Amino acid sequence: MVVTTAPMPTPSLLERLKTPKIIGVLMALAWFPLMFYVMFGLFIDDTLQNVMLFPAVPATIILYLVAISAWRESWLAILGVSLVFFWLFMAVSAPFLPLADPNAPVAPFAAPLSTKKDIFFVLGSDFKGRDMLSRVLWGCQRVIVWGISATFVAYLVGTLFGLIAGYLSGWWDEVISFLGNVLLSFPVMVLFIVILNYLGPSGFNIVIAVTFASAPAIMRIVRGLALDIKTRDYVFAAQTRGESPLWIMVIELLPNVRGPLIVDACLRLGYTTVAITTLTFLGLGLQPPDPDWGLMIKESAKVAMIPKFSYMLLVPALAVSSLILGFNLLADGLREMSLRD
Repeated sequence: MVVTTAPMPTPSLLERLKTPKIIGVLMALAWFPLMFYVMFGLFIDDTLQNVMLFPAVPATIILYLVAISAWRESWLAILGVSLVFFWLFMAVSAPFLPLADPNAPVAPFAAPLSTKKDIFFVLGSDFKGRDMLSRVLWGCQRVIVWGISATFVAYLVGTLFGLIAGYLSGWWDEVISFLGNVLLSFPVMVLFIVILNYLGPSGFNIVIAVTFASAPAIMRIVRGLALDIKTRDYVFAAQTRGESPLWIMVIELLPNVRGPLIVDACLRLGYTTVAITTLTFLGLGLQPPDPDWGLMIKESAKVAMIPKFSYMLLVPALAVSSLILGFNLLADGLREMSLRD
Protein backbone atom coordinates (compact mmCIF):
# COMPACT_ATOMS: atom_id res chain seq x y z
CA MET A 1 0.00 0.00 0.00
CA VAL A 2 1.43 3.34 -1.04
CA VAL A 3 0.86 6.20 1.33
CA THR A 4 0.79 9.56 -0.40
CA THR A 5 1.46 12.75 1.47
CA ALA A 6 -0.62 15.76 0.60
CA PRO A 7 1.54 18.60 -0.71
CA MET A 8 2.10 21.50 1.66
CA PRO A 9 0.03 24.54 0.72
CA THR A 10 2.05 27.27 -0.94
CA PRO A 11 2.29 30.30 1.37
CA SER A 12 0.80 33.52 0.07
CA LEU A 13 2.93 36.49 -0.87
CA LEU A 14 2.00 38.29 2.35
CA GLU A 15 3.03 35.26 4.39
CA ARG A 16 6.39 35.23 2.65
CA LEU A 17 6.83 38.93 3.42
CA LYS A 18 6.35 38.34 7.16
CA THR A 19 9.83 36.89 7.62
CA PRO A 20 12.02 39.02 9.95
CA LYS A 21 14.69 39.63 7.30
CA ILE A 22 12.24 40.96 4.72
CA ILE A 23 10.45 43.11 7.29
CA GLY A 24 13.81 44.51 8.39
CA VAL A 25 14.70 45.39 4.80
CA LEU A 26 11.31 47.04 4.24
CA MET A 27 11.62 49.05 7.45
CA ALA A 28 15.08 50.23 6.41
CA LEU A 29 13.82 51.23 2.96
CA ALA A 30 10.89 53.12 4.48
CA TRP A 31 12.74 54.81 7.33
CA PHE A 32 16.32 55.70 6.40
CA PRO A 33 15.51 57.72 3.24
CA LEU A 34 12.93 59.73 5.18
CA MET A 35 15.31 60.25 8.10
CA PHE A 36 18.15 61.50 5.88
CA TYR A 37 15.71 63.63 3.89
CA VAL A 38 14.53 65.46 7.02
CA MET A 39 17.77 65.58 9.03
CA PHE A 40 20.27 66.28 6.26
CA GLY A 41 18.12 67.59 3.42
CA LEU A 42 19.85 70.97 3.46
CA PHE A 43 23.17 69.31 2.63
CA ILE A 44 21.83 67.07 -0.16
CA ASP A 45 21.67 68.00 -3.82
CA ASP A 46 18.18 68.92 -5.09
CA THR A 47 18.30 66.23 -7.77
CA LEU A 48 19.10 63.55 -5.20
CA GLN A 49 16.37 64.88 -2.92
CA ASN A 50 13.75 64.30 -5.61
CA VAL A 51 14.54 60.58 -5.89
CA MET A 52 15.69 59.84 -2.33
CA LEU A 53 12.22 59.02 -1.01
CA PHE A 54 11.12 57.00 -4.02
CA PRO A 55 11.99 53.53 -2.52
CA ALA A 56 10.23 54.48 0.72
CA VAL A 57 6.80 54.78 -0.93
CA PRO A 58 6.30 51.11 -1.99
CA ALA A 59 8.10 49.90 1.16
CA THR A 60 5.62 51.81 3.34
CA ILE A 61 2.63 50.39 1.44
CA ILE A 62 3.93 46.82 1.73
CA LEU A 63 4.66 47.24 5.45
CA TYR A 64 1.11 48.47 5.99
CA LEU A 65 -0.36 45.47 4.19
CA VAL A 66 1.84 43.10 6.22
CA ALA A 67 0.78 44.82 9.47
CA ILE A 68 -2.91 44.59 8.56
CA SER A 69 -2.51 40.90 7.75
CA ALA A 70 -0.62 40.15 10.97
CA TRP A 71 -2.92 42.12 13.30
CA ARG A 72 -6.30 41.52 11.64
CA GLU A 73 -7.67 39.87 14.80
CA SER A 74 -7.73 43.24 16.59
CA TRP A 75 -9.73 46.11 15.13
CA LEU A 76 -8.00 48.49 17.54
CA ALA A 77 -4.60 47.57 16.15
CA ILE A 78 -5.86 47.88 12.55
CA LEU A 79 -7.36 51.33 13.19
CA GLY A 80 -4.25 52.48 15.04
CA VAL A 81 -1.78 51.23 12.44
CA SER A 82 -3.95 52.75 9.67
CA LEU A 83 -3.74 56.20 11.25
CA VAL A 84 0.01 55.91 11.82
CA PHE A 85 0.74 54.61 8.33
CA PHE A 86 -1.47 57.26 6.76
CA TRP A 87 0.82 59.97 8.11
CA LEU A 88 3.93 57.91 7.38
CA PHE A 89 2.77 57.51 3.77
CA MET A 90 2.08 61.24 3.53
CA ALA A 91 5.58 61.91 4.87
CA VAL A 92 7.38 59.74 2.30
CA SER A 93 5.16 60.71 -0.64
CA ALA A 94 4.92 64.47 -0.03
CA PRO A 95 7.56 65.35 -2.69
CA PHE A 96 5.60 63.40 -5.31
CA LEU A 97 2.15 64.87 -4.57
CA PRO A 98 0.77 67.87 -6.51
CA LEU A 99 1.16 70.23 -3.54
CA ALA A 100 1.89 73.93 -3.48
CA ASP A 101 5.12 75.22 -1.99
CA PRO A 102 4.43 75.08 1.77
CA ASN A 103 6.42 78.28 2.39
CA ALA A 104 5.15 80.34 -0.56
CA PRO A 105 2.68 83.14 0.30
CA VAL A 106 -0.17 83.04 -2.22
CA ALA A 107 -3.46 84.36 -0.86
CA PRO A 108 -3.86 85.22 2.86
CA PHE A 109 -6.95 84.13 4.78
CA ALA A 110 -8.41 81.95 2.03
CA ALA A 111 -11.24 79.90 3.53
CA PRO A 112 -11.31 76.09 3.19
CA LEU A 113 -12.75 74.86 -0.14
CA SER A 114 -12.34 78.30 -1.72
CA THR A 115 -10.51 79.52 -4.81
CA LYS A 116 -8.19 82.51 -4.87
CA LYS A 117 -5.75 83.53 -7.60
CA ASP A 118 -6.83 80.47 -9.60
CA ILE A 119 -5.72 78.15 -6.78
CA PHE A 120 -8.17 75.87 -4.97
CA PHE A 121 -7.45 75.75 -1.23
CA VAL A 122 -8.78 72.48 0.19
CA LEU A 123 -7.98 73.40 3.81
CA GLY A 124 -7.65 77.14 3.28
CA SER A 125 -4.55 79.30 3.72
CA ASP A 126 -2.99 80.87 6.78
CA PHE A 127 -2.55 84.57 7.58
CA LYS A 128 0.59 84.66 5.42
CA GLY A 129 -1.19 83.09 2.45
CA ARG A 130 0.49 79.68 2.64
CA ASP A 131 -1.51 76.61 1.66
CA MET A 132 -2.65 74.76 4.79
CA LEU A 133 -2.96 71.36 3.08
CA SER A 134 0.61 71.56 1.81
CA ARG A 135 1.94 72.69 5.18
CA VAL A 136 0.15 70.00 7.19
CA LEU A 137 1.33 67.20 4.87
CA TRP A 138 4.91 68.44 4.69
CA GLY A 139 4.86 69.18 8.43
CA CYS A 140 4.23 65.56 9.38
CA GLN A 141 7.74 64.67 8.14
CA ARG A 142 9.51 66.51 10.94
CA VAL A 143 7.18 65.35 13.72
CA ILE A 144 7.42 61.69 12.67
CA VAL A 145 11.18 61.63 12.08
CA TRP A 146 12.25 63.47 15.21
CA GLY A 147 9.62 61.78 17.38
CA ILE A 148 10.53 58.24 16.34
CA SER A 149 14.28 58.99 16.39
CA ALA A 150 14.09 60.43 19.90
CA THR A 151 12.04 57.50 21.18
CA PHE A 152 14.37 54.98 19.54
CA VAL A 153 17.48 56.51 21.14
CA ALA A 154 15.71 56.66 24.51
CA TYR A 155 14.91 52.93 24.22
CA LEU A 156 18.49 52.06 23.31
CA VAL A 157 19.81 53.84 26.39
CA GLY A 158 17.02 52.75 28.74
CA THR A 159 17.11 49.11 27.63
CA LEU A 160 20.91 48.93 27.94
CA PHE A 161 20.99 50.28 31.48
CA GLY A 162 17.88 48.32 32.47
CA LEU A 163 19.46 45.02 31.40
CA ILE A 164 22.68 45.88 33.24
CA ALA A 165 20.85 46.87 36.42
CA GLY A 166 18.50 43.87 36.35
CA TYR A 167 20.99 41.15 35.40
CA LEU A 168 24.20 42.24 37.12
CA SER A 169 22.40 43.68 40.18
CA GLY A 170 24.66 44.67 43.08
CA TRP A 171 26.30 48.08 42.92
CA TRP A 172 25.44 48.35 39.23
CA ASP A 173 21.76 48.26 40.14
CA GLU A 174 22.20 50.74 43.01
CA VAL A 175 24.07 53.34 40.95
CA ILE A 176 21.87 53.11 37.85
CA SER A 177 18.64 53.10 39.87
CA PHE A 178 19.80 56.11 41.89
CA LEU A 179 20.64 58.13 38.78
CA GLY A 180 17.33 57.11 37.21
CA ASN A 181 15.38 58.18 40.28
CA VAL A 182 17.14 61.57 40.27
CA LEU A 183 16.07 62.21 36.67
CA LEU A 184 12.55 60.91 37.33
CA SER A 185 12.19 63.38 40.21
CA PHE A 186 12.07 66.24 37.68
CA PRO A 187 8.75 66.99 35.97
CA VAL A 188 9.17 65.89 32.35
CA MET A 189 8.35 69.23 30.75
CA VAL A 190 10.60 71.10 33.18
CA LEU A 191 13.45 68.74 32.29
CA PHE A 192 12.79 69.32 28.58
CA ILE A 193 12.84 73.10 29.03
CA VAL A 194 16.03 73.08 31.14
CA ILE A 195 17.93 70.89 28.66
CA LEU A 196 16.79 72.78 25.55
CA ASN A 197 17.42 76.16 27.17
CA TYR A 198 20.98 75.04 27.83
CA LEU A 199 21.64 73.25 24.52
CA GLY A 200 19.48 75.39 22.25
CA PRO A 201 16.40 74.49 20.17
CA SER A 202 17.01 71.94 17.42
CA GLY A 203 15.92 68.48 16.35
CA PHE A 204 19.09 66.80 17.59
CA ASN A 205 18.79 68.47 20.99
CA ILE A 206 15.20 67.25 21.22
CA VAL A 207 16.58 63.70 20.87
CA ILE A 208 18.93 64.38 23.81
CA ALA A 209 16.13 65.88 25.92
CA VAL A 210 13.74 63.00 25.25
CA THR A 211 16.49 60.49 26.06
CA PHE A 212 17.17 62.09 29.45
CA ALA A 213 13.44 62.30 30.23
CA SER A 214 12.30 58.87 28.96
CA ALA A 215 15.28 56.54 29.39
CA PRO A 216 14.96 56.29 33.23
CA ALA A 217 11.33 55.11 33.00
CA ILE A 218 12.25 52.62 30.27
CA MET A 219 15.19 51.44 32.39
CA ARG A 220 12.88 50.67 35.32
CA ILE A 221 10.56 48.61 33.11
CA VAL A 222 13.43 46.60 31.62
CA ARG A 223 15.07 46.20 35.03
CA GLY A 224 11.92 44.69 36.53
CA LEU A 225 11.49 42.29 33.63
CA ALA A 226 15.17 41.30 33.73
CA LEU A 227 15.03 40.57 37.47
CA ASP A 228 12.22 38.10 36.81
CA ILE A 229 13.63 36.48 33.67
CA LYS A 230 17.16 35.99 34.95
CA THR A 231 15.89 33.28 37.33
CA ARG A 232 14.61 31.13 34.45
CA ASP A 233 16.20 27.77 33.62
CA TYR A 234 17.42 28.79 30.18
CA VAL A 235 19.42 31.63 31.74
CA PHE A 236 21.01 29.20 34.22
CA ALA A 237 21.79 26.90 31.29
CA ALA A 238 23.57 29.73 29.46
CA GLN A 239 25.55 30.54 32.60
CA THR A 240 26.51 26.88 32.93
CA ARG A 241 27.80 26.89 29.35
CA GLY A 242 30.05 29.77 30.30
CA GLU A 243 28.36 32.44 28.21
CA SER A 244 29.40 36.03 28.92
CA PRO A 245 27.00 38.42 30.71
CA LEU A 246 26.72 40.54 27.55
CA TRP A 247 25.73 37.48 25.49
CA ILE A 248 23.13 36.44 28.05
CA MET A 249 21.63 39.94 28.25
CA VAL A 250 21.38 40.34 24.46
CA ILE A 251 20.48 36.78 23.42
CA GLU A 252 18.56 35.39 26.40
CA LEU A 253 17.01 38.38 28.21
CA LEU A 254 16.33 40.98 25.50
CA PRO A 255 14.12 38.82 23.22
CA ASN A 256 11.97 37.89 26.22
CA VAL A 257 11.28 41.49 27.28
CA ARG A 258 10.44 42.83 23.83
CA GLY A 259 6.66 42.25 24.09
CA PRO A 260 5.94 44.74 26.90
CA LEU A 261 8.51 47.13 25.44
CA ILE A 262 6.78 47.25 22.04
CA VAL A 263 3.47 48.16 23.69
CA ASP A 264 5.16 50.77 25.88
CA ALA A 265 7.01 52.17 22.84
CA CYS A 266 3.74 52.84 21.02
CA LEU A 267 2.42 54.78 24.00
CA ARG A 268 5.71 56.62 24.45
CA LEU A 269 5.69 57.66 20.78
CA GLY A 270 2.42 59.45 21.50
CA TYR A 271 3.94 61.17 24.55
CA THR A 272 6.97 62.22 22.51
CA THR A 273 4.77 63.65 19.75
CA VAL A 274 2.93 65.75 22.34
CA ALA A 275 6.25 66.88 23.84
CA ILE A 276 7.76 67.89 20.48
CA THR A 277 4.63 69.81 19.52
CA THR A 278 4.51 71.56 22.90
CA LEU A 279 8.20 72.47 22.84
CA THR A 280 7.87 73.86 19.31
CA PHE A 281 4.85 75.89 20.44
CA LEU A 282 7.01 77.30 23.25
CA GLY A 283 9.80 78.17 20.80
CA LEU A 284 12.16 75.46 22.10
CA GLY A 285 11.59 72.80 19.49
CA LEU A 286 11.86 72.58 15.71
CA GLN A 287 12.58 75.91 14.08
CA PRO A 288 11.26 77.68 10.95
CA PRO A 289 11.14 78.03 7.99
CA ASP A 290 10.16 74.41 7.22
CA PRO A 291 6.52 73.60 8.10
CA ASP A 292 5.81 71.83 11.37
CA TRP A 293 2.58 71.13 13.22
CA GLY A 294 3.76 72.80 16.42
CA LEU A 295 4.86 75.89 14.50
CA MET A 296 1.52 76.01 12.70
CA ILE A 297 -0.33 75.95 16.02
CA LYS A 298 1.96 78.62 17.46
CA GLU A 299 1.67 80.95 14.48
CA SER A 300 -2.12 80.68 14.25
CA ALA A 301 -2.91 80.84 17.98
CA LYS A 302 -3.84 84.53 18.04
CA VAL A 303 -5.51 84.69 14.62
CA ALA A 304 -7.60 81.59 15.38
CA MET A 305 -9.33 83.43 18.24
CA ILE A 306 -11.56 84.87 15.51
CA PRO A 307 -14.08 82.05 14.81
CA LYS A 308 -13.93 82.22 11.01
CA PHE A 309 -10.15 81.71 11.12
CA SER A 310 -10.23 78.90 13.67
CA TYR A 311 -9.45 76.37 10.91
CA MET A 312 -5.83 77.58 11.01
CA LEU A 313 -5.54 76.09 14.49
CA LEU A 314 -7.89 73.13 14.08
CA VAL A 315 -6.11 71.64 11.05
CA PRO A 316 -2.69 71.08 12.70
CA ALA A 317 -4.29 70.27 16.05
CA LEU A 318 -6.42 67.51 14.50
CA ALA A 319 -3.37 66.21 12.64
CA VAL A 320 -1.41 65.90 15.89
CA SER A 321 -4.37 64.31 17.65
CA SER A 322 -4.91 61.72 14.91
CA LEU A 323 -1.26 60.62 15.00
CA ILE A 324 -1.28 60.34 18.79
CA LEU A 325 -4.58 58.46 18.67
CA GLY A 326 -3.05 56.06 16.17
CA PHE A 327 -0.12 55.26 18.47
CA ASN A 328 -2.44 54.79 21.46
CA LEU A 329 -4.88 52.53 19.59
CA LEU A 330 -1.98 50.49 18.25
CA ALA A 331 -0.67 50.01 21.78
CA ASP A 332 -4.11 48.96 23.02
CA GLY A 333 -4.51 46.53 20.13
CA LEU A 334 -1.10 44.92 20.70
CA ARG A 335 -1.84 44.59 24.41
CA GLU A 336 -5.21 43.04 23.61
CA MET A 337 -3.62 40.45 21.31
CA SER A 338 -0.87 39.63 23.83
CA LEU A 339 -3.47 38.92 26.51
CA ARG A 340 -5.26 36.52 24.16
CA ASP A 341 -2.03 34.64 23.57
